[in-house]
Amino acid sequence: MMLDFGQLNWLAVIVAALVYFALGALWYSPMLFARPWQRSIGWDESRTPPQASAMTYVVPLVAYIVMAIAVGLLAAATGTDELAEGILLGLVLGIGLSLAHTFVDASFDPNKPQPWLWFAINGTYHALGLVIVAVIIAIWP
Repeated sequence: MMLDFGQLNWLAVIVAALVYFALGALWYSPMLFARPWQRSIGWDESRTPPQASAMTYVVPLVAYIVMAIAVGLLAAATGTDELAEGILLGLVLGIGLSLAHTFVDASFDPNKPQPWLWFAINGTYHALGLVIVAVIIAIWP
């Protein structure tokens, strides 16, 4: 089997990655989980937060593009082109890979004061993000 990047719907891949990125901006904002996430990593609220650089945004965006490409390749290889199939593919990837990986990270990180809260926030974000990416790629015409 060869990877055929030509069969990717590149517009769907890029839009899916941007939606995943935007979800993160909302997810880790004060409107949703910023404060609990900060507690989970032991952030001292009296400290001034570090200044965000361009890399603060570029690195996740590039990672989400790579992830959307991988989801697109898997969707093409499995013939995933309907809503239900996109949801299933997203759940398999989100739970089977991302959530499981985050679970391992949480269980072995002695530096986080609340690793299970960190796991719940990060793991749910990435699982949901991958479901959204898979659905966008599956249903994009």
